[in-house]
Amino acid sequence: MTQSVESPDRRQVVTPTRVIAGVCLIAPFVAMLWVSSYARIEPKLIGIPFFYWYQMTWVLISTVLTVIAYKLVQREQRARKGGVGR
Repeated sequence: MTQSVESPDRRQVVTPTRVIAGVCLIAPFVAMLWVSSYARIEPKLIGIPFFYWYQMTWVLISTVLTVIAYKLVQREQRARKGGVGR
């Protein structure tokens, strides 16, 4: 059995930025798995039952949260490499 030796700069470290990114990525799953919170018809939005427009709203929210998580991790990686952040 061989063990891989990682250099100190390649170790995975849990940072507040990565925790925030993780929360951004897990939030849509929690919202969609908690079905009892949106399993209803009222209130309707332009005739569309709540059940449907709530889920479609989460598609947009998920996109925004994924972009935020990506940018946070990208910025952190750039900072760890010593690059200039944008």
